[in-house]
Amino acid sequence: MATFLYRMGRAAFRRRWLVVLLWAVVLAAAGAGAAKAPAADDGGTSFMPGIEAQKAFDLIGDRFPGATADGADARIVFIAPDGEKVTAAGNRAAIDTLVEEAAEAPQVSGAVSPFQAGAVSEDASTAYATVSYKVSAGDLSDADKAAMEDIVDQARETGLTVEVGGTALATQPAAGGAGEVIGIGLAAVVLLITFGSLAAAGLPLLTAVIGVGVSMCAILALGSALGLSMTTGTLASMLGLAVGIDYALLVVSRYREERGHGHEPREAAGLATGTAGSAVVFAGLTVVIALAGLSVIGVPMLTKMGLCAAGAVVVGVLVALTLVPALLGMWPDAVLSRRARRHGAATPQHTGPKDNGGSRWARFVLRHPVAVLLTCVAGLGVLALPAADLQLGMPGAEAKPVSSTERRAYDALADGFGAGFNGPLTIVTDVRGAADPEAAATAIGERIEDTDGVVSVSPPRFNAEGDTALFSAVPSTGPSAEPTKDLVQTIRAERPGLEDATGATFEVTGSTAMNIDIAQALQDALVPYLIVIVLLSLVLLMVVFRSVLVPVKAAAGFLLSVLASLGAVVAVFQWGWGAELLGVEQAGPIMSLMPIFLVGIVFGLAMDYEVFLVARMREAYVHGDRPAQAVVTGFRHSARVVAAAAVIMIAVFSGFVGADESMIKTIGFGLAVAVLFDAFVVRMAFVPAVLALLGHKAWWLPRWLDRLLPHVDIEGTGLAREPAAGLDTAAGARPQEPART
Repeated sequence: MATFLYRMGRAAFRRRWLVVLLWAVVLAAAGAGAAKAPAADDGGTSFMPGIEAQKAFDLIGDRFPGATADGADARIVFIAPDGEKVTAAGNRAAIDTLVEEAAEAPQVSGAVSPFQAGAVSEDASTAYATVSYKVSAGDLSDADKAAMEDIVDQARETGLTVEVGGTALATQPAAGGAGEVIGIGLAAVVLLITFGSLAAAGLPLLTAVIGVGVSMCAILALGSALGLSMTTGTLASMLGLAVGIDYALLVVSRYREERGHGHEPREAAGLATGTAGSAVVFAGLTVVIALAGLSVIGVPMLTKMGLCAAGAVVVGVLVALTLVPALLGMWPDAVLSRRARRHGAATPQHTGPKDNGGSRWARFVLRHPVAVLLTCVAGLGVLALPAADLQLGMPGAEAKPVSSTERRAYDALADGFGAGFNGPLTIVTDVRGAADPEAAATAIGERIEDTDGVVSVSPPRFNAEGDTALFSAVPSTGPSAEPTKDLVQTIRAERPGLEDATGATFEVTGSTAMNIDIAQALQDALVPYLIVIVLLSLVLLMVVFRSVLVPVKAAAGFLLSVLASLGAVVAVFQWGWGAELLGVEQAGPIMSLMPIFLVGIVFGLAMDYEVFLVARMREAYVHGDRPAQAVVTGFRHSARVVAAAAVIMIAVFSGFVGADESMIKTIGFGLAVAVLFDAFVVRMAFVPAVLALLGHKAWWLPRWLDRLLPHVDIEGTGLAREPAAGLDTAAGARPQEPART
């Protein structure tokens, strides 16, 4: 592996103009494809096939073809001024006018007056009108939405407070561009501090942006054919930028180090690609495994997001292995520090190892391994405690800022009609097996209405064939409340008895039941997913490090950091500790996808840091260092790079914490704290403490397993032994180390 990558790096350096031209052609072709590609659709309405709520939702589409199951809707809420009622003549006239105008608006299939539907609160202070659209929310044009907004604004001029909920006019989360710009700016500062050179700081940023550009253009170009969208590419953009900077950073840092050893530019580029490039390949492979593993969850959208992000990581790896050495060939001395350029780039800058902050910290840990280890485990363990109370859900309008009309409409309906009104349950009754379909549907509705926690049940509405009935049940508690989850399970538990008594069967769906089922399915899938990616990556790390205990230690450290980050997410976003500092206005259940995202992404990034840091320790150990000295050597060379890479990741992810959307805030915060815990607590403290206690045993591998596993030479041993590799013998070239005793 190292020899192959060494030759690739030298070839890219030598044929730099060709490599740059090829990447320019790839970027231009992807951009042209994105510009000409038709817009991607939303990929259909099936979010998670197999769960009851989804099957019931699909049944509605089959049995009620005239009622577009995914058609947009707008719930217009009217609140009378203090001391007045919506039923007053003036207020009623204003509401009727709005309903009449709304019914004539573009793409509207119908509008129901609150006075016809009985949608007026008991105290007559609140009412709502329902507007149904012919098409889904994604198919509504800006003109369609503006027409309805104008009608609502006219009603507000009459003195009524008018708010709009539903999907038709729902505000969409802002694109991640602002977060990415903030992340790139912070990354530039970190790189400049790390390298002390504008060129060295700018090169990783330039190559990362090119890699992200290729990935995102490819996603847009293939969007229509594969059902991809900009939402699908959000994760690819976030991760592609972060790992693209990190991988280029590692190669550039190693290039500077090899130049400091006295190697000529082309040789240094080859050595950097052969050694640091090997770490990049395997680090990228672990991230790809974690992201591709999202496909085992069974959520089509999650599978697409994971595979798109994995593709972005692959592009980042290829850029680091080819474009980075090519650009180093164009400006071989520009990335060096000012001091190195002043003293002569080809002259060795030092004759022996020098202490720095990384090596001093490593020696401190080696002197106190037990205390450091216990502190890490205890600290992360305490932070992980809130994770035991993790509650999953899909935040809706209740999680939006109070400045949004959707949130105000949600609160007004809850005040006027009860908390459960915002999350009614839809009951789909299949009466084909019943002797008396109407009696069977009525009996099921009455039984559900008698269930504790149900406020009301609507009369059943039959389809044209008369074999399916549809009615809704309003819970007494809100959509994300635990009692509502229990109620759904209670209603479903009554099904066997009702089937025997009536001959009909039913299923529970609606947005509330859908969110409950999705949360449960994702929670059940979390452990199998974790097992799959851990086992696959244990095998990969065994191949890389030729060790049994180092991969186990890496996985144990990951579990500590991911549980601690989940605990921090629960404390802030579910319990509300310090939530106001992040602009979170409503604490509540954690987004159902969040733990899966966190586990998959953080595992990949954690293995990145493991490979970056421990690969240098392994390299030093193979070349003759004793275990403790190998730890010091690894920290001397890699600690600053790993710290810079982690800070860049934190900067990129933190840029998304400022987003308006609660879900994006949660993802950005969770990933940022996870990287903080994993890089600076686990990899910088837990890892050296464990290696110090294990000593030589850390690198033990049974002989039979050593023969079974392929040899990939990540530490670059083949570069020192193979004359055909073309290593120069300039001053400072790496000598063959004597065997350890």
